[in-house]
Amino acid sequence: MIDTMEKSQRLMELEENYGAHNYHPIPVVLEKGEGVFVWDVEGKRYFDFLSAYSAVNQGHCHPRIIKALTTQAQKLTLTSRAFYSSLLGEYEKYITEYFGYDKVLPMNTGVEGDETALKLARRWAYDVKGVPENKAKLVFAKGNFMGRTLAVISASTDPSSYKGFGPFMPGYELVDYNNLDALEQSIKDPNTAAFVVEPIQGEAGVIVPDEGYLKGVRDLCTKYNVLFIADEIQTGLARTGKMLACDHAGVKPDILILGKALSGGVLPVSAVLANNEIMLTIKAGEHGSTYGGNPLACAVAMEALKVLKDEKLAENAEKMGIIFREEMNKLKAESDVITTVRGKGLLNAIVIKEKEGKTAWEVCVKLAEHGLLAKPTHGDIIRFAPPLVITKEQLMECVAIIRKVILSF
Repeated sequence: MIDTMEKSQRLMELEENYGAHNYHPIPVVLEKGEGVFVWDVEGKRYFDFLSAYSAVNQGHCHPRIIKALTTQAQKLTLTSRAFYSSLLGEYEKYITEYFGYDKVLPMNTGVEGDETALKLARRWAYDVKGVPENKAKLVFAKGNFMGRTLAVISASTDPSSYKGFGPFMPGYELVDYNNLDALEQSIKDPNTAAFVVEPIQGEAGVIVPDEGYLKGVRDLCTKYNVLFIADEIQTGLARTGKMLACDHAGVKPDILILGKALSGGVLPVSAVLANNEIMLTIKAGEHGSTYGGNPLACAVAMEALKVLKDEKLAENAEKMGIIFREEMNKLKAESDVITTVRGKGLLNAIVIKEKEGKTAWEVCVKLAEHGLLAKPTHGDIIRFAPPLVITKEQLMECVAIIRKVILSF
């Protein structure tokens, strides 16, 4: 365990005593962030290699995003959608033109974006495709992670997500990820509304599909008149070396779900984008959110999107990602602790071989002791996803830390 001083210990005990025990954090108490760095309450500096699960792509407390936040916060933060606001239309025009869709439905959290997309798909199936009422089928890739609500854990294959929370949502079917034959067999069903997939499965351990998989998904969905829904909440917004992970395959989903870095980690902002045939099936009063599309979120999201392009963060993610995987593969050759290196852009993972009882968790604790924060997923996998503003010099410093820790095992 990390040697924590009295202040950290006291703050961790407060969370333990008064908070629900639904997380198991690395024992570090953070109080400040800037760019690629965070600092704990004792003043120790760390490289952040989780980026709040890719919400902080633009770096911690990006000055332009913070300025947009504070300027708007002094004018108007929330109206609800009972009234028009001066920023919503401007934001809607900006984000739809940015990604090339007719309409956006603004929400707050990523899982709200997912649920919105599922509702849209079902309504489209009934109103446009002509599926009989209450017969619409939604198909999901196994290994997915979309959040923790009942609707999305109903599509999960991870017992830690779904066990003990049934009964589950009807009308769902699961198929193997990265398997076009299985997908075709499932979506042949004329009652199929949509196929929902993460272009790269982040929480599952940064699982990158075969070349041609996403193109195949697009072609099959078109062939069978099924909506292709891409959950790009973690993979989108420059993380994988393109603005969207789907861009690597040159495909456009029918419904695009964004979140996390849409606010640069400043507040919850998510968005669901689609064309009119899909989006206009939902009428007034049939879906919404008190905070969705609030003026503060609109100001922040527009600036967060501008920063991604102005600072060429997709290009930097692509370059830095290539270097990082090269260095990790060199390390893999030096040590029998790493069995696999994979990823795209700056969304990467290594698979750790348990050695004399040493686990990925213990590797992450050791990394924190040496000034780098990462978190295991699925027991033996460590995800590495620093803010996209990282420089080559900083990246190589981090590689040296990872190398030192891995070789110590």
